[in-house]
Amino acid sequence: MNRIKTDLCIIGGGSGGLSVAAGAVQMGAKVVLLEGHKMGGDCLNYGCVPSKALIASAKQAYAMSHGSALGVADEKAVVDYAAAKDHVHDVIATIAPVDSVARFEGLGVHVIEEFGAFISPTEVQAGDTIIEARRFVVATGSAPFVPPIPGLDEVTYYTNENIFDLREKPKHLIVIGGGPIGMEMAQAHRRLGCEVTVIEGAKAFGNDDPEMAEVVLNKMRDEGINIVEEAQAEKISGKGDDVTVHTPKGEFTGSHLLMAVGRKVNIDKLDLEKGNVAFDRRGLKVGADLRSMTNKKVYAAGDVAGGLQFTHVAGYHAGVLIRSLLFGLPAKQKTDHIPWATYTDPELAQVGLTEAQAKKKHGPALEVVRFEYHHNDRAIAERKTTGLIKVMVVKGKPVGASIAGHLAGELIGMWAMAIANGLKMSAIANTVLPYPTISEVNKRAAGAYFSPRLFESDKVKKVVGLVQRWLP
Repeated sequence: MNRIKTDLCIIGGGSGGLSVAAGAVQMGAKVVLLEGHKMGGDCLNYGCVPSKALIASAKQAYAMSHGSALGVADEKAVVDYAAAKDHVHDVIATIAPVDSVARFEGLGVHVIEEFGAFISPTEVQAGDTIIEARRFVVATGSAPFVPPIPGLDEVTYYTNENIFDLREKPKHLIVIGGGPIGMEMAQAHRRLGCEVTVIEGAKAFGNDDPEMAEVVLNKMRDEGINIVEEAQAEKISGKGDDVTVHTPKGEFTGSHLLMAVGRKVNIDKLDLEKGNVAFDRRGLKVGADLRSMTNKKVYAAGDVAGGLQFTHVAGYHAGVLIRSLLFGLPAKQKTDHIPWATYTDPELAQVGLTEAQAKKKHGPALEVVRFEYHHNDRAIAERKTTGLIKVMVVKGKPVGASIAGHLAGELIGMWAMAIANGLKMSAIANTVLPYPTISEVNKRAAGAYFSPRLFESDKVKKVVGLVQRWLP
């Protein structure tokens, strides 16, 4: 048995773990990184990267058959589903070297390609190596949650971990789950020529503003996707090449089944009890400083920290931990400035409070300003006029923004910056943007906040009248 002593032992080579490792080793800390599966984690191999690559293929197919409004004849796209998957894996392979063992060993990280498990509060074992560290970071991420639906184990089903290896185009894809993963894959497959049915036990896009969600759902339904809400899957059955989902709203039969009902954190292999690390089904029990409540040597990053499950949150956690672990500075995570986006068409994005949340928290102090895409000149030029932005404002500062529309995932960044830095609406309104751009949607939303104060104010009109009388 080998023994290693180190400053920092990181369990998990996904976004959070790799970010901590790269930052720590380049600042002079001794770092051991444990990864028993694939470097890059879920995001690179099964999540953000492959899904956006497949969405790009689907977007191209859709554009070919929807050009007439721009003066380009509609042509039915000839989709090579296997070639689209080749594109997906080429994208993964192009990005993979950045997350590779070779790169991190080149930085000075000691990478051990084994799963790690606690054997004591101060030691972790990975294969035939025991690592004793001053601090541990658990960054093992999450995996698809597959509920125990009767009959599911008797049929073939897919999750985001193997759908990108499927090379035979589904004739009719049944998606159980109306969250971001399920809805992105539903629209991508519809645009690649599949029939698609989405079955959701509650409401599709349930974590987003309902008004914004409806904008996207209407577009998806217009494209021919059957979206069945409030239909809990009660049983699965299969016959030949078909699979049937039984719900209170009827039976739905297709050729392939994708399970996209949520995520579960990867903690089963960690032996957290032996490390005196408290946990529950959401992950490690940590404080705002991401430090274990029961073992002060242990920290969490990313999905296993029990909060928002996004790749960029894991990266953000890494920054919080670097300040704490390397410099001994007090550092705590916040969530009110964390944006998220769903890359359907139109896109759906959120940062801070939704309208309902802001009303509950701020009451009469809340103002909601709106601007619709069909007033944006660039959106008109590109026929991308379906969309809306809402900004929740309290005492002149944005506390939340919701966007449904073209490039919503890009536009939300300005509001995330504003909230993170405590900027006022005037900071957005004063920003000069190139014309014509979709980003003017943000500026016009800020303008909608000031317009009543300027153009509908009797006081302003009186002041202007007096100034005009006295001007030479």
